[in-house]
Amino acid sequence: MDPFTIAGVSGVLLLTLCLGTVVHEYTHALALRAFGIEYRIDWLGGRKGIGRLRAGVLGTWASVTPQLSAETPVGGLRVAALMPLTLTIPFILVAIGALSDPLATGSPYVIAAAVAWLACALPSPQDFSTVWYAHRLVDEEASANDGSH
Repeated sequence: MDPFTIAGVSGVLLLTLCLGTVVHEYTHALALRAFGIEYRIDWLGGRKGIGRLRAGVLGTWASVTPQLSAETPVGGLRVAALMPLTLTIPFILVAIGALSDPLATGSPYVIAAAVAWLACALPSPQDFSTVWYAHRLVDEEASANDGSH
């Protein structure tokens, strides 16, 4: 592979990771909205204590934080946490034969984009934690609200 191809493939990989990360977070937001759960989207480490450079380097380009209350549906949090898996739908459609396989072209650009997109489809460790412990998050919020009155 020549240096220009390597540079191009690297660019495609990085661009797809950036786009996929934002789409990953928007899938969370879409599910939270569908369940009527308020949320906040932070861009480039908009949370306290995370600088923009650190956020850009570490990949914290966007994050979605649900605004919890005692009435927050636990199932909605769980569904929202797993929503990035919907990014695999194009690959599932290829697997069942509904779409032609773009990887069959053998293009390193297409392969790089596909790998990056699939990486963004994986729920993060925090997402998995939310799936298993969503009830605790809601209970803690309810307890905090009871203690503040």
